[in-house]
Amino acid sequence: MNAALERVVQQEVESNGFELVELRNGGTRSRPVIEVRIDRRDGTKITVDDCARVSRAIEQQLDGSPLVHERYVLQVSSPGERPLRTPGEWRRFVSRFVNVLAPLQGGRFEGKLLALEGEPGAEVVVLEMERAQEKRIPLADVKEARLSFRF
Repeated sequence: MNAALERVVQQEVESNGFELVELRNGGTRSRPVIEVRIDRRDGTKITVDDCARVSRAIEQQLDGSPLVHERYVLQVSSPGERPLRTPGEWRRFVSRFVNVLAPLQGGRFEGKLLALEGEPGAEVVVLEMERAQEKRIPLADVKEARLSFRF
């Protein structure tokens, strides 16, 4: 990913009052796709109007810019099953359901996030599994984690 493109997207997302959750490049060389996932800092749901507003702001900066191919496609959406990457994100989403991949701990786990405990660099994720069993996973062992939705 081009660092200048990342800066432009980040700036436009933040200047519109949102948080950049994920930025990915895809598509083909002649028709690149830029995927932008945004979220609200207050935790309320992202609307279609929010996505349209951010999309227009980013397009104003990218159209005609040497940062992207002239036939680029921009997709702005809510985070869906949002990835969890930083200790702050883990703390922010306590009480939500998460899906955690921790191969060193035995594989994939899904449960309710109860807490992130411990000192910086030695944090432990605490999940409530089925039948109210607790699973403790060192954050350093987490390869991938995402919010999961229960219906």
